Amino acid sequence: MDRNLQDPPSPRNGHGESTHGHTGPDRTAHHTATAATPGAQRRVLVVEDDPTIVEAIAARLRAEGFLVQTAADGPAAVETAAAWHPDLLVLDVMLPGFDGLEVCRRVQAQRPVPVLMLTARDDETDMLVGLGVGADDYMTKPFSMRELVARAHVLLRRIERAAVAATTPRPGSVRLGDLEIDRTQRRVRAAGKDIHLTPTEFDLLMCLARSPRAVLTREQLLAEVWDWADASGTRTVDSHVKALRRKIGAERIRTVHGVGYALETPPGYAGEPGIGAAAGGEV
Repeated sequence: MDRNLQDPPSPRNGHGESTHGHTGPDRTAHHTATAATPGAQRRVLVVEDDPTIVEAIAARLRAEGFLVQTAADGPAAVETAAAWHPDLLVLDVMLPGFDGLEVCRRVQAQRPVPVLMLTARDDETDMLVGLGVGADDYMTKPFSMRELVARAHVLLRRIERAAVAATTPRPGSVRLGDLEIDRTQRRVRAAGKDIHLTPTEFDLLMCLARSPRAVLTREQLLAEVWDWADASGTRTVDSHVKALRRKIGAERIRTVHGVGYALETPPGYAGEPGIGAAAGGEV
């Protein structure tokens, strides 16, 4: 972790316990934020079994104005999420009880919530599995606290934009051959089958679909979909594209090596209004 960006150690009470973190020897208990809950404050559940890391993350997020609770194992995380309804989950993959992937599955089954996954290994397979169970983004340890806070803000802004879009939907769907993207309901069908996409995957697909055949650089996609301008995050784009390909078909997204990605279109597609569903277009 970037030591220069970590918060100072949490203050201790007279018993040597952290006033920010664990309230006793039972590390599996979750911890309630001390601040009152104004309507505008966002709730973040941090799930991490390392007390040093969880306290550093919680302290930094609280300093940014978030309400924070923490959990140190899988069962406590699911229980806290069900009772507290967080707006964002910062979730470590390796946890006691059951792992972060199972936490993500169970929490997403209760209610959709953006998930920032933390992993100790820079393993693309783990990242793809995490994205496949509903995570929206991931970070590899060690990480910068500043970047974690920035990504948390990005995920929450995306949810806010989606909520606004839901109340003022654009009519119609985008069709590219047998791929149909319903912007109003944020649903996707490919070859006649419903495809379940995470909010990030849908936004990525929609971004590519706005300019069929056009090559969008990784940096463009990162800025458009993630609101993240740092080129160090372009691997996040690559992993999400791979996850998206698994769901809609690898042949639909073309890689331009060293540049970025383009959404392929069916033969005969011209992108003009009025083109029928068989050829592609907006209906």
